[in-house]
Amino acid sequence: MHKAHYPNHCCTLNPDTDFEMKFLLLLLGMVTACAATPQDLSGKMFTFPQETNRAYVRLNTTRQEFSALTVCHRSFTDLKRDHGLFSMSTSSHSNGFLIFWDETNKEMEAHIRDKKAEYRGRDYKPDMWHSVCTTWDSGSGLVQLWFDGRPSIRKFVTSGLSIRGSAMIIMIGQEQDNHGGGFDAKQSFVGMMSDVHMWDYILSPCEIQKYMDDLNYTPGNVLNWSALEFQIADRVLIEDKQMTCH
Repeated sequence: MHKAHYPNHCCTLNPDTDFEMKFLLLLLGMVTACAATPQDLSGKMFTFPQETNRAYVRLNTTRQEFSALTVCHRSFTDLKRDHGLFSMSTSSHSNGFLIFWDETNKEMEAHIRDKKAEYRGRDYKPDMWHSVCTTWDSGSGLVQLWFDGRPSIRKFVTSGLSIRGSAMIIMIGQEQDNHGGGFDAKQSFVGMMSDVHMWDYILSPCEIQKYMDDLNYTPGNVLNWSALEFQIADRVLIEDKQMTCH
């Protein structure tokens, strides 16, 4: 994920090995620049250690259309400002699917195709892990938020049209104000994130509860934390997940 650095004297190559060495360095650069194959991040977390408009993790999927979906994640932060938790954009909707904390109104927001549902009254305490699952179905247009095991009411956002695009961009760490960019450091996520999963259907309440309780739940069929394809930009660390000892 992090590019390798080589001392200057290593740049002087023997003509006989010049081609082989350049090819090896190219391969190393490709491997260290991104995760080209799925990685099992079980027991791991992404750590976003500073406020910046550069650091993010891009999550890869080949899917180009969603008529229904469920997204779950666990996050840990002490932020007392707005911040994005999950951002999926398309070429036509920068907020194709966005989970966002609005500090001013103290509400968790679910944005679908640039329209939003607002959920107040969530006990979003700092310096502790929170589990959040969000569901949406294009047929009914209803969205529902599950926060630390408690379901919200179901609210209408938008119906009839799916979320679609030939170039889906999914990110954590930054909120996309335009497709793949428009980052604002004051909306960046600072903290830790783990167990990111995404399904192309509505997860049942029992399956969501299993996820909340970290039991044997069905992994995401779009994004699977145990087989995740991703690229890291700037300073984001992969660390062992830190949990409170009992």
